[in-house]
Amino acid sequence: MADDVKDKVIRIIAEQAMLEPSDIEMTQSLQDIGIDSLGLVESIFAIEEEFDIQVPFNANEPEAGDFDISSVAAIVGAVEGLVAAQKS
Repeated sequence: MADDVKDKVIRIIAEQAMLEPSDIEMTQSLQDIGIDSLGLVESIFAIEEEFDIQVPFNANEPEAGDFDISSVAAIVGAVEGLVAAQKS
């Protein structure tokens, strides 16, 4: 399941950045990829819809929440945690 979540999150991020999923590296930040604040919000909405989860994210204070957006790997890990919590 973890690879499935990872692949879906990377696909969503790649779509927002208008890149191929293969161009996305786990160590990159969204800023490195070229995703601005609007793209971040769109990515969050797409993640919520894809996984039927509620992401604890405040667009007015993106760094203040419990959802780590510091890198692609952090986002994938946070989504994996939310998906696992939903299933339990």
